[in-house]
Amino acid sequence: MDRIFTRLATMISAAAGQPLAFVLALGVIVVWGLSGPIFAYSDTWQLVVNTGTTIVTFLMVFLIQNSQNRDAGAMQAKLDELLRAVETAREQFIAIEHLTDKEIEEIRAGIEHEANCEEGEKKAATRSLEHLLRRH
Repeated sequence: MDRIFTRLATMISAAAGQPLAFVLALGVIVVWGLSGPIFAYSDTWQLVVNTGTTIVTFLMVFLIQNSQNRDAGAMQAKLDELLRAVETAREQFIAIEHLTDKEIEEIRAGIEHEANCEEGEKKAATRSLEHLLRRH
């Protein structure tokens, strides 16, 4: 069941993301809008498009979520493998996506602080180099 759903979700997501799908959807709306005078802009006429768009939206939410979950999981696996493979990488970052938002924010702030300290050192070195180059 899982494989069937994944295959179906992938196919539908791929098709829905194509320009042709947008053109077809736009065409349906244009035809619906142009048919308004024929049906005297009745409640039934409005209900047809409202029901159709609601059903499509409802189903697409699940397909999009499935696609995002798979993509995020694959991306995390790839990043974890890179962290594991690079000698200078800090392996404690593997699987941090399972931490709370607060814990991740604390880690991010620490990394930014480290980067800012390193950036300050780089800027000082760059200024020294620029000063030397100007002298010559």
